Amino acid sequence: MKTNKLFIFLSLVMIASMLLASCQPERIVETVVVTEIVEVQGTPQVVEKVVVVTPSAEAAAPTEEPTPEPEKQVTRRGGWLDTIVIVEEPSGEAGVSRIESGELDAHVFSWDDPELFASVQANADLGYTTFVGSSDELSFNPVGPTFDGTGKLNPFSVAKIREAMNWMIDRNYIAEEIMGGLGLPRLFPIVGGFPDYARYIDKARELEAYYAYNPEKGEAVITEEMQKLGATLVDGKWQFNDEPVELIFLIRTEDERLEIGDYISNQLETIGFTVTRNYKTAAEAAPIWRQGNPNDGQWHLYTGGWITTQITRDQGSNFEFYHTNRGMTNPLWQSYVVSAEYDEICTRLSNNLFDTLEERDELFRRALELSMLEGARFWLVDGLSFSPFKPDVKVVADLSGGIQGADLWSYTIRRDGVEGGSMTLANASILTENWNPLGGSNQVFDQMIMKATGDQAVLADPYTGLYWPERIERAEVFAVDGLPIASTYDWMKLEFVPEIEVPADAWADWDAAEQRFITVGEVYTSTDTVTARTKMVVYFPPDLYDVQWHDGSQFSLADIVLAWILNWDPAKEASALYDESQVPALLSFQSHFKGIRIVQENPLIVEIYDDAYSLDAEAMVNNYATWMFPFYAFGQGAWHTIGTGILAETNSELAFTQSKADILQTDSINMIGGPSLEILAKYMDQAASESYIPYPSVLGQYVTPEEAATRWANLQEWYRRHGHFWVGTGPYYMDKVFPIEGTVLLKSNPQFADLADKWIDFGTPPIAEVALTGPNSIAIGDEVTFDVEVTFEGNPYPMADIGQVKYLLFDNDSKLVVIGEAEAVEDGLWRITLTKEQTALLKAGSNKMEVAVVSLKVSLPSFAVVEFISE
Repeated sequence: MKTNKLFIFLSLVMIASMLLASCQPERIVETVVVTEIVEVQGTPQVVEKVVVVTPSAEAAAPTEEPTPEPEKQVTRRGGWLDTIVIVEEPSGEAGVSRIESGELDAHVFSWDDPELFASVQANADLGYTTFVGSSDELSFNPVGPTFDGTGKLNPFSVAKIREAMNWMIDRNYIAEEIMGGLGLPRLFPIVGGFPDYARYIDKARELEAYYAYNPEKGEAVITEEMQKLGATLVDGKWQFNDEPVELIFLIRTEDERLEIGDYISNQLETIGFTVTRNYKTAAEAAPIWRQGNPNDGQWHLYTGGWITTQITRDQGSNFEFYHTNRGMTNPLWQSYVVSAEYDEICTRLSNNLFDTLEERDELFRRALELSMLEGARFWLVDGLSFSPFKPDVKVVADLSGGIQGADLWSYTIRRDGVEGGSMTLANASILTENWNPLGGSNQVFDQMIMKATGDQAVLADPYTGLYWPERIERAEVFAVDGLPIASTYDWMKLEFVPEIEVPADAWADWDAAEQRFITVGEVYTSTDTVTARTKMVVYFPPDLYDVQWHDGSQFSLADIVLAWILNWDPAKEASALYDESQVPALLSFQSHFKGIRIVQENPLIVEIYDDAYSLDAEAMVNNYATWMFPFYAFGQGAWHTIGTGILAETNSELAFTQSKADILQTDSINMIGGPSLEILAKYMDQAASESYIPYPSVLGQYVTPEEAATRWANLQEWYRRHGHFWVGTGPYYMDKVFPIEGTVLLKSNPQFADLADKWIDFGTPPIAEVALTGPNSIAIGDEVTFDVEVTFEGNPYPMADIGQVKYLLFDNDSKLVVIGEAEAVEDGLWRITLTKEQTALLKAGSNKMEVAVVSLKVSLPSFAVVEFISE
């Protein structure tokens, strides 16, 4: 009998601790190798010195022996390390070799090469961490049927051809052969290892069966649709207007996507397409697929890859992000068009505009169906990835995003038993796109560095996906009776009430012409009481305004309020910053937002009223995290650093988003390099001469002219010393950046708000190990039982820590015939009982039972499968 057929991808391999620690005996370090960047004739070079190390108030190169972590209370602020050098290394093999030679301390990219993984596992002098958040997908250019730029045909403008590609691709081949078993087939915008997949596994299994590999069916659908487009098949090759139908395929080269791209190209060529394989690195591909105009016809397909940087307990917003023009402001996303039905479902799931979980279930299942019919991208595999490192490296990694995706990586990375010192980290690419907080790089390589240099209102728990307060103190959520909201942590108070009234003086909108907020009383002019489904009250610590920006500027309420203004102003036609790519997201936001109010300025207390909500109350604060502390979608920004960009865009010399830059025929703002720097410096000097304050009618209430003058003087000195405009409040600051060479030098921020040991106490995540056992064969019509054993590190998993043990029974036609929940027997043991009526639904042959176990301690479900014969 086949038993214990675990999905190793989601269970056993993940048992390895995400808290990277040495298994080697402790050593006394007398000298260390310190990595520095020096300029030789204007070119940055990484050099190593053998020195003794001690932390320095200026975060300079260490000069004394590193000291062991003291048992007494830590007094160090900022990062544990004095310096971090981040370099680009696109090769996994070279990265591992450089770690072995001592040149690197870690390579943080999400590698999933099975041979490389095996070699790392076999090397006792290397450590590694594993995680599940990486995925590969196929992005389609949906513009057409012909491109304005070339006049050539784009078959993927037809939704049915995109859908048919599912049948043309063998995802099992990709997962098993190309990825060597370090992958699982994936079809949907939701990650297979997260809670929503387990919640809707019945619908997922149904669709996975329907879209299983069937190239004959795929070719038949594509042929029919190509003929409708006016294409003809001549000697086995598709032609349009007497020319071959050429598909330009952007294929990434850094990882398994190289082989995936070649495999898909081969499949397309077998059915008559002419495929041009355009091999690109991330930096080479981004200007074409993300920043370029899709109507130029420079590409048809792209092998996309994503890192879900933290566990997402509610993936309802994924449909809107990946498939609608509200996902991003890039030209590609602005070309996305879906049906009215799918668009409405995307909006409702993204904003949780439903009253019950049953209503959500209906919306979610339909969204899974429509995502396959209408999406301009579909998924290929979820990967089990790893990152190698030296054995003395300690860092908290996320179960989903690994090291590079974890909110906590920069707060916790250090050498075992050492305070201070230096590390050199590598990633497959860095500085891939332009950097600015409002419309810059969304590449995980860059976001990793942004997280180190910025601080946030809340930080994601690396194991549960819930949130912990960082720059806020606590919060309260009031929700109308009956909404499916829960809270877990003590810092969040959740209370249900019959009704929530929105105060008339709360700010509900923005008047771009008059440059002022519009109150609830002005927006809703009727005499009826304005109500909301939720009210959130956020309390800030008394020392909020003691936070310092890296350039020495004191944090102020203006930094927070600017984020509120920028939510509206660029999407308003009367604004000097008007950007039509911002409009779809604002319209969606306005459909549920009711108002925001400053209750008290010091200590700061803010109220937010909204019809949207999250299933977890803690996540509701994260939904407004940028409004609570100004870490924007693309990095942290102060009012004065963003102010330089506002002046540049207002004068049409630069733009925050690529879409606006295309309209202005200029560059998008890059605060760390390139021609943007000279333009930003010009407006910085202009602002300094005028003590400029953006949106002075509002921000002028929180910033005096003297404070503005100080800010600009600080920024001028910062730019003189560091040569860029990237200023944050995080545990590290960007000392030097070399975009062309792909090198960044970070230094510890001694003025950081918190002690260095605040976040180091995360241990081993208790991921459930699942074994499913039962009879080899059963008689149809008999009652039968199966046992589900759930353990962690060999010990029974407590019943109180398990949220659900769900089972699915499939007959010999792979049809789902029974779905239910197992009954708890004792700690570590659950039992499934199939009744006589249920087994009577089976036919003679081989059947399959699958279980999904959801832990309350870790938000990654574990799976197991058993097969048996029915007679």
